[in-house]
Amino acid sequence: MRFLVQRVSHASVKVDGQVTGQIGKGFFVLIGVEDEDNKAVADKMISKLLGLRIFDDAEGKSNLALADVQGELLLISQFTLYADARHGNRPSFINAGKPEFANEMYEYIVERCRAEGYTAETGIFGAEMKCELLNDGPFTIWLDSREICPKLHEG
Repeated sequence: MRFLVQRVSHASVKVDGQVTGQIGKGFFVLIGVEDEDNKAVADKMISKLLGLRIFDDAEGKSNLALADVQGELLLISQFTLYADARHGNRPSFINAGKPEFANEMYEYIVERCRAEGYTAETGIFGAEMKCELLNDGPFTIWLDSREICPKLHEG
């Protein structure tokens, strides 16, 4: 599982010209799923995401988490996070999770974030989406479950 997390002042997503999700201050998160992922991996990744302390405190240090600033989440399914561009110029996406499973995991992540008390806005899985955001910093973090929780990927 991969999360590309951007700290934003605001963000929105449109499908067919209609806003499907928008947030103020918070995290814009692109979410990639592979077939080997599971709910235990998702739970660990969600915990890491929600615990990230990348908002400025009163002294200007990145020391506050999403909850500390009443931040919101805009969660976007993004299979292209599993692009493999090692060979040629046209990326392969064979490492991305199959759509039905990826959607199931994406919906699980959204619901878990909401259950934790966060505003979690979304795009539409599989749709052509237009995303707009104001990256605050800019501040961008890459979270890969194979680094965050490698033991959950074993055997």
